[in-house]
Amino acid sequence: MHGTKGMTDIAHGGRLDEAVAQFGGERDRWVDLSTGINPHAYPVPEIAETAWTDLPDQNAMEQTREAVRLCYGVDETAGISLAPGSQMHIQTLPYLYKPQPIAIVGFTYQEHGVCWQRAGHEVYMTDGLNSAEATARIVIVVNPNNPDGRVFERNELSLLARRLAAKGGLLVVDESFADVLPEHSIAEEAGRDGLFVMRSLGKFFGLAGVRFGVGLTTPAIATRLDERLGPWAVSGPALAIADKAMRDQTWQKRNFRKLTNAREKLAAVLEKHAIEVLGGTLLFALIRHDKAEELWAHLANAHILTRPFPGKTDWLRVGLPNGRSQFNKLDKALARF
Repeated sequence: MHGTKGMTDIAHGGRLDEAVAQFGGERDRWVDLSTGINPHAYPVPEIAETAWTDLPDQNAMEQTREAVRLCYGVDETAGISLAPGSQMHIQTLPYLYKPQPIAIVGFTYQEHGVCWQRAGHEVYMTDGLNSAEATARIVIVVNPNNPDGRVFERNELSLLARRLAAKGGLLVVDESFADVLPEHSIAEEAGRDGLFVMRSLGKFFGLAGVRFGVGLTTPAIATRLDERLGPWAVSGPALAIADKAMRDQTWQKRNFRKLTNAREKLAAVLEKHAIEVLGGTLLFALIRHDKAEELWAHLANAHILTRPFPGKTDWLRVGLPNGRSQFNKLDKALARF
């Protein structure tokens, strides 16, 4: 366990413009594997003109909340906060609580630590649930974890949430990648004290640009979040797209099979070149290489962007290539390394 005093802004995947500026080439010829975003995105439906011209009304919000309940199996008693991306929940939630120790099970998505610290909390990184519970009343878990894909069982998270609730605490579970492992999701338990679950339209549905995030919690916390986010926090087009996507179970099942096949192809390419895979999800692989920094630069020179991690100099995260040509480009680039 260690504190994170002095945490600074962090780099994210998806900064393709910076890579193009550094390594050249035409932007549309690059292969961006630096994110965990599904390259086979949900097809954006036709959107009514009024979604663009009118302020989002309460009926649209409630209809989309109902789609959320159906998609994630959320009880009617739960509160649902809708935000313009999960990042807004990550940044806003810390201000609902007085400054105190916060435990984050790491190594994981670093925005959680940065945002809680900015809100005045003392953030500690721990290596597991037990050490996290011993450290703080507010515990943050990413499940499945980004970037290594580590999974915590639903039952152990449920029990932890109950114990934290008994102490007036909170378990925050970031389920941004849980669509690919629904059996491990704790979303169905949202609504009881001591639990806050985050979901996103950006990863599995491949619609990161829509900026649509979901907070599943108690009605009281959802109300407080919505008050901070302000009226019309989510745009009309985003509500319409999210409502359609989350109700489309046929596409979701078909997409799951497509992702499974693509992930198997990625594993085969990496294995072919003797690259160690530490973990991941259906949407990305975390690899380890003694010369990871050189490999990152080599791939960038081939106009393939992957995700490095400061402080983890032998790690790279590799997202899913989009189709045969991108798989071939990655294969050939790895062969030249």
